[in-house]
Amino acid sequence: MESRSAILFSSLLFSLLLTATSAQLSSDFYKNTCPNVETLVRSAVTNKFQQTFVTAPATLRLFFHDCFVRGCDGSVLIDSPTNTAEKNHPDDISLAGDGFDTVVKAKAAVDSDPQCTNKVSCADILALATRDVVVLTGGPFYPVELGRRDGRISTIASVQGHLPQPFFNLDQLNSLFGFNNLTQTDMIALSGAHTIGVSHCSRFSRRIYRFSPKNWIDPTLNLTYAFQLRQMCPLNVDPTIAVSLDPTTPNTFDNAYYKNLQQGKGLLTSDEVLFTDARSKSTVDLFASNNDAFQQAFVSAITKLGRVGVKTGNQGEIRHDCSRIN
Repeated sequence: MESRSAILFSSLLFSLLLTATSAQLSSDFYKNTCPNVETLVRSAVTNKFQQTFVTAPATLRLFFHDCFVRGCDGSVLIDSPTNTAEKNHPDDISLAGDGFDTVVKAKAAVDSDPQCTNKVSCADILALATRDVVVLTGGPFYPVELGRRDGRISTIASVQGHLPQPFFNLDQLNSLFGFNNLTQTDMIALSGAHTIGVSHCSRFSRRIYRFSPKNWIDPTLNLTYAFQLRQMCPLNVDPTIAVSLDPTTPNTFDNAYYKNLQQGKGLLTSDEVLFTDARSKSTVDLFASNNDAFQQAFVSAITKLGRVGVKTGNQGEIRHDCSRIN
């Protein structure tokens, strides 16, 4: 009997530990220390967005890359004099500078309020900026849970194997997202962030030129679209050339991404597989036909993403400069 109650107690303790993380995050975390934090961040992000649209996809991708490596702790923002930080890994080298600059500008805006100086973490500023760019591009507004602390470690090695690759199949995607407590539906909803943003030709050139000995073009790719992609990405294309992930409404956060998948116009293998694999097709069909269903699933998924591996309480620190540890 005693051992049974011990087992019950330890399983209860484990479930309490799991919920403790999200319990320590709350949307009003700064109500006494920096009550205007959301207004300050939104104003800086809006100014940056008005200067360049890239602000939106760059910030959204930065948040995702931060959370999937060591949790949402701002570690992707850290610079390394020896080029050995997360941002120096090949999977992060293409993170656009405008995303980092958005965080820098928002941090400066927050710190310009004497009440807020060095009170708000870079990790939280990135989470707020992410919500703001989703709204600025026509996506849903959602409350952002706050209270993350900034991590003090950023290594190139920690990125390896932690970010989805453009050639991933459904099992590989589900495995990686599952590792971060995200379901298949969460994964499909977060992939919908590809409704804005771009990808470089090298990430999909195999699909349009040398897919297999039998099929030069990936048979799951819409043929007309494949030839358009060949025009945009000739064989010896400049490696900086990028193509919109959503060819129909590239600057609007909507469900067009899923409609494109239905037509064979998913740019990356990891996009199109969501429609061609029977296990995920019904979710793609739902999101394609119902923008509200997509937006609700996206809000749920990005909120769960924001809880991944967070540091709270006295863990980590509040970084004074987002690019270096104190």
